[in-house]
Amino acid sequence: MCGIIGVVQKRGDVAPFLHQALKRLEYRGYDSVGVTTIADGRLHIKKEKGKIEEVHRKLNLDEMPGSMGIGHTRWATHGIPSMLNSHPHFDCSGKIAVVHNGVIDNFMELRAELREKGHKLQSETDTEVIPHLIEDFMRDGMDLVHAVRETTKRIQGTYAIVAMSTNAEENYLVCTRDGNPLVIGRKKDVSYVSSDIPAFLPMTNDMILLLDGEIASLSADGIKIEKISDESEVHRDSIRISWTADQAQKSGYPHFMLKEIHEQPDAIRNTLRLRSEVIREAAEIINSSERIFMLAMGTSGHAARAGRHMFSSIAGILPVFELASDFSDTVYGALSDKDCIIAITQSGETTDTISAVKYAKEHGAKIIAITNVVGSSITRLADHTILTQAGPEIGVAATKTFMVQLTSLALLALSVGELTGFADSRVIKTKREFLEKLPDIISDTISRNEEPARRLAGQIYDKPSLLFLGRGVSMATAEEGALKLKEIAYNHAEAYSAGESKHGPIALVQNDYPVIFVVPNDETRSRMIGNIMEMKARGALVISVISKDDKELESLSNHIFTIPWDIEPEFSTMAFIIPLQLFSYYMALRKGYDPDKPRNLAKSVTVL
Repeated sequence: MCGIIGVVQKRGDVAPFLHQALKRLEYRGYDSVGVTTIADGRLHIKKEKGKIEEVHRKLNLDEMPGSMGIGHTRWATHGIPSMLNSHPHFDCSGKIAVVHNGVIDNFMELRAELREKGHKLQSETDTEVIPHLIEDFMRDGMDLVHAVRETTKRIQGTYAIVAMSTNAEENYLVCTRDGNPLVIGRKKDVSYVSSDIPAFLPMTNDMILLLDGEIASLSADGIKIEKISDESEVHRDSIRISWTADQAQKSGYPHFMLKEIHEQPDAIRNTLRLRSEVIREAAEIINSSERIFMLAMGTSGHAARAGRHMFSSIAGILPVFELASDFSDTVYGALSDKDCIIAITQSGETTDTISAVKYAKEHGAKIIAITNVVGSSITRLADHTILTQAGPEIGVAATKTFMVQLTSLALLALSVGELTGFADSRVIKTKREFLEKLPDIISDTISRNEEPARRLAGQIYDKPSLLFLGRGVSMATAEEGALKLKEIAYNHAEAYSAGESKHGPIALVQNDYPVIFVVPNDETRSRMIGNIMEMKARGALVISVISKDDKELESLSNHIFTIPWDIEPEFSTMAFIIPLQLFSYYMALRKGYDPDKPRNLAKSVTVL
């Protein structure tokens, strides 16, 4: 959630770079910003609640001296957004600065202990205990590396920490992590550390991943990584990131979200190029397991729901979908080494999903991860990983990562289907051929529906509530459409099975109440027509996402979005979600909201 950047370089002021790096991390969600540099043996500090450019206009984040510094965008967990609660945080002497992402579970106990020793803590945050603990250890004669190492032994919870000190002999940054991501970048005479790659991508695409239980010291001359447990040195090769800096920019689009909606055809095309043996190995694990569980949250959860239908229809296997946050409370330990977990997370760092996977591993289950981020936490826990090929996704509301998750699940379902023999080989061949056409289908669908989405948003932007209805696999589409509208346009929106709508939600419907129906040309179509008639009889404003040339449904609807190609039923979510993504985007614009920065949300949810 929080954005972290740290830089140490041979010469020149780092503040302008820290400012720009934090802007590249805005997609993670935040409510305050702060930057601290070291020059002339003291800390220079600027921090305040608000957006980066608001704070910059007030404080001028570029005008800070020093060739070493740290920056942070905070997403509040402990304490309201305020100047005092914003990061970095400091010790009593004003010589140690710390930024942190995560949650310190035992911070209340540590605060009481530190206050008893005479420490003066000024904020409401859990983070502030960290610099004070480091201060205590440095008073005992430790250098910064050893003080941070000992501090990690006192704190409980999850963290990514970057610390620095004004001591002249410690012209380096110290960073460590447990449960929250940190990546290190390196080029001649400069070292970087950040919570995500885009922060330093314009400067270098060589990345070194810091793992849980490791501590690194970064100087202008190089980096050193050690294990916290025994202080042994870790040697790790860098990874070359294939993204370009331009890919992480808007490329002429007004918002990242719209750019990323338009990038979905290429993201699908790239994911379809995944090596067949990667998919086959995952399919073999699934085929050899007695029970299959899909674990995910949010948009990834909707991909899992759609994936269940793919597996059932194509492979004759019906996985159990569980919200990762509730998994341990649902299965009560009833897992074994005969079970398989398919964990889906775009960032690979979603804390609920990571915790559920760890729980499943403790009980012997095999883990297959589907994620978009190489080297993320989920990849190190998994027995096998499918790396989707969305490239960087900056918009908080997931679009193209949802699409590549669906693509990966489709490839996996087809491969499992070949192993189980549930579907005829000709059927498998037809569906594979359809997937190859999918990038063109999505491109056409975007072109056909962008203007209708903008027009409809202009007509109903003032409606306070909407209902989304679907059946079968289209329930996943309806749920994702409703989520997008809630996330970026702040509309109340509910997704229901159309069959269940008569058991409560229909009471909401009155004249001009908007009801969005997702109606592909599959076995649910005739029943959906009945549900449309029920809503029309009560005055609903009927908005339908329908297949091309469906004149009957067109005549029953007040507004339509159309899918211009015939769609294989199991894969309908991949096309039918497009108009709903566009509709949500234009609803946000019409209401005056920034779709890239929805309030209270973050790209990677790293707290439970």
